[in-house]
Amino acid sequence: MVARAGAARRVRRAESGPRVVPAATNAADLDRVIHERVRLGIVSALAATESLAFNELKKLLRITDGNLSVHARKLEEAGYVAVQKTFEGRIPRTAYRLTPAGRRALVPARRGQPHWKVL
Repeated sequence: MVARAGAARRVRRAESGPRVVPAATNAADLDRVIHERVRLGIVSALAATESLAFNELKKLLRITDGNLSVHARKLEEAGYVAVQKTFEGRIPRTAYRLTPAGRRALVPARRGQPHWKVL
């Protein structure tokens, strides 16, 4: 009897066992405010540039208006992101920039490397 290639792959994966993750000693040191995927994306994008407009962040991260608003507000409340709201004519414009506290949270001083590399 000939075995299907897909079935053989599934068997090999099952035999290899679960992926072993190192102890959470380093993960426990992470800042829980920016650890969430969307917030980490916001902070990382802002770390690469001086500021980004709401629509630029939304397109870059491929998220909805509401999702970006909620996560950006959490980062603003934590003091990691500064928000500047202006109007161009009657059109509201929102720009975000990373604060010094946000930069420190992204790259903890005692480790000297971005927290996503700690994992």
